[in-house]
Amino acid sequence: MDPMSLLKLLGIVIVVVGFALKLDSILIIMVAAVATALVAGMDPMTFLSTMGKSFVSNRSMLIFVMTFVITGTLERNGLKQAAAHLMAKFKGATAGMVLAAYGVFRVIFAAFNVGFGGVAGFVRPVIMPMAQAAVEEDGQPIAEEQLEQIKGMAAGMENVTWFFGQVLFVGGSGGLLVQSTLENLGYTVELIDIAAVEVPVAVIATLVAIVYYQVVDKKLTRKYHSAPAAAMNGGEK
Repeated sequence: MDPMSLLKLLGIVIVVVGFALKLDSILIIMVAAVATALVAGMDPMTFLSTMGKSFVSNRSMLIFVMTFVITGTLERNGLKQAAAHLMAKFKGATAGMVLAAYGVFRVIFAAFNVGFGGVAGFVRPVIMPMAQAAVEEDGQPIAEEQLEQIKGMAAGMENVTWFFGQVLFVGGSGGLLVQSTLENLGYTVELIDIAAVEVPVAVIATLVAIVYYQVVDKKLTRKYHSAPAAAMNGGEK
């Protein structure tokens, strides 16, 4: 391969190495952009013009990328620890209760088409530390299987509530899709009617998810954090 072709990948190398070394996210991206521009032979004005055009034409993607940058910065500055510390104030809370509260909270805001960054932007850095802190309230560390199960449940709650909740937003993409599909089948319906029909569906879906995850959480708690389980874990140590 042509050495110049490899040199054009310098920006990618800078990003990979920078994130691996946990350096400042914004600085890494800017250094990678400048390095790529220099390798491509851009003058300063062309570089700034290209950056501006790219920002305007890819606003949605940039917002998506910035969610990860901001989340990583917050995590680095103690977001997880703050979430866990908050849960320590709620005695008797369980992972299932945390997920249930989030499910109700999420479906309500989804009805207004308000997002929080999804699994990567909100569930992982905020909800998961709260759920883990609730599990470890008894002083026993969370088991690997239990942690993985809670990760799956948290992601599942996000998906269920967002999927069914977003259709409640009149004019949202979900409602428009349903409306256009029904129109092609010969049924003319208003968006407000679609939202009204969806309300009980969203409520039932959220309740089913909450009940199911509560049952799973109780089983995991009995398996890993009951008195016999705690004694067994202590003996193994």
